[in-house]
Amino acid sequence: MMTQQIMPGAESFLLKGNNGKAVLLLHGYTGATAEMRPLGNYLHGLGFTVLCPRLPGHGTSVADLEQTTASQWVATAKVAYAILAKEYQEIYVAGLSMGGLLAITVAATEKVAKVAFLSTPIFVPDKRLPFLPLLRWFIRYLPKHKRDYHDLAEYCLCYDKMPTKPLVSLFGLVKEVKKHLLQQVKCPCLIMQSKIEHTVQPKSAQYIYDHVATVAEEKELRWFNHSGHILTLDSEHDQVFQEIGEFFSKR
Repeated sequence: MMTQQIMPGAESFLLKGNNGKAVLLLHGYTGATAEMRPLGNYLHGLGFTVLCPRLPGHGTSVADLEQTTASQWVATAKVAYAILAKEYQEIYVAGLSMGGLLAITVAATEKVAKVAFLSTPIFVPDKRLPFLPLLRWFIRYLPKHKRDYHDLAEYCLCYDKMPTKPLVSLFGLVKEVKKHLLQQVKCPCLIMQSKIEHTVQPKSAQYIYDHVATVAEEKELRWFNHSGHILTLDSEHDQVFQEIGEFFSKR
């Protein structure tokens, strides 16, 4: 039974814009909608309507997250897309970390104008990964170390530990992305990745760039040298916001 006591700031949010276009934002595993809020505010300032759904198990408790699977996160992302599609012809998508995997799924299966993938995990550095189906029975949680985001620290509402049970389905989604979904993404793509982070191997960004079906002149790869995993909150966030805004706005 999920608690559903949502932390203040971790709720789904909708910002109504005035340019006739909409953006779907998707947050990461163990994260919250708050980590996408500054980006959402920036895009809303450019006139976009912005919707960021709270993914199941997030923004409440680690115990809730432990009971969820990737299929639920995918379903929530698609419902959010459908809500926007009722009103908007042009829908843009941006996803951070696991949200990047969900953004790939939406872009591969729905009509998307453009998509941005931030810190999206195709390869991770943890050598225990192949043993995850067994290890999850012995290691229930993995500790997380929170980075200092200075002026945007209030937007970091992630859990302080990571349940291992849902990771089995999460990496099942990674496998599906690699085998089938990336090759179905044909819309313009912006791929953003830190070179120094430790959660996702930076070569993930190059893999995405190389395997989407998007033509070369419509895909861009941007590297960051001073940020950690959560690009939307770290020291280069202004540049991240500006580049996403320009990418979504240009014809």
